[in-house]
Amino acid sequence: MKFVLVHGAWHYGDLWAPVRAHLEAAGHEVHTPTAGGLGPDDDKHVDLRGAAQPIIDYIRERDLTDYVLIGHSWGGYLISRVAIEMPERLRRLVYFAAFVPEHGKSLVDELPPHLRGALQASADERGDGSVVLPFFVWRDGFFNDGSAEHAQQVYDVLRPQPYGAFTDPADMTGWDRVPNVFSYLAPYEDNDITQGEWGRHPRLSNRLGVFRLVGMPGSHEVLMTDPELTARKFIEAGRD
Repeated sequence: MKFVLVHGAWHYGDLWAPVRAHLEAAGHEVHTPTAGGLGPDDDKHVDLRGAAQPIIDYIRERDLTDYVLIGHSWGGYLISRVAIEMPERLRRLVYFAAFVPEHGKSLVDELPPHLRGALQASADERGDGSVVLPFFVWRDGFFNDGSAEHAQQVYDVLRPQPYGAFTDPADMTGWDRVPNVFSYLAPYEDNDITQGEWGRHPRLSNRLGVFRLVGMPGSHEVLMTDPELTARKFIEAGRD
C-alpha cells in the first residue's frame, strides 16, 4: 500500500519516523509531509487552507495517487481539506484519534471550555500567532502510556502550533465528492481532550456515516509509544 501520513498539532513530518520505519519494513510506500506553519522557519499566522497547502503541493508535485491518507488528531482537519481538493487521488481516508470536521465549526468549537480557555491564554501570552502545551498536560493527557523520560524527550522537540488553524472554521464545501471509503482508528486510552461527553469517538467519528472502526490499546501519542503496533493498525485500517 501507499500511505500519506499527516501529523497532528505541535507535530511535523519527521516525527512519523518510527512508524514509517515499520511500514517500510513491511514493504509499503510512505510519505510524511509537514503542514504549513509547522516547518522550522514557518510563519505561525496560517489558517486551515494555509496549513493544508504544503501537503496538497507535496502530493501534486510527486503525482501521488491510490494512497491511504491518514490524519492524526488535528490532522483530521487537514486530510479532510486534502480529500476535498483532490478526491480522485484517494484510496481510503483514515482518521487516527482525529477530529472529523463539521462545516462552519473550528477545532476550538469542539473542545471543552477549560481547554479553550487554556489555548486562548497561551495565544495571548505568546503573541506570535502560536500556542504551546504545558508539559503536565502533555504527560498525563497525551503521553499517558509512555515513560516520563520518553514523554520529556518528545515534548522537547515539539513545535509551537499555529493558533489560527484551531480557530478557522472548516469549509466542507465539496465533501459530497469525497469517496465513501473511511476508517476511524480509536486508541482506548486516548484522553487528551477527555473521554465521555467531549471525546472524539463516537461523537465526531459518527459524522463519517458508514466507516470501518478499528480499535487499539494506547494513548493519543501511541504512534510514539508503540510505533510497531501503530503501523500494523494503519495497515488494518487502510486495507481494502
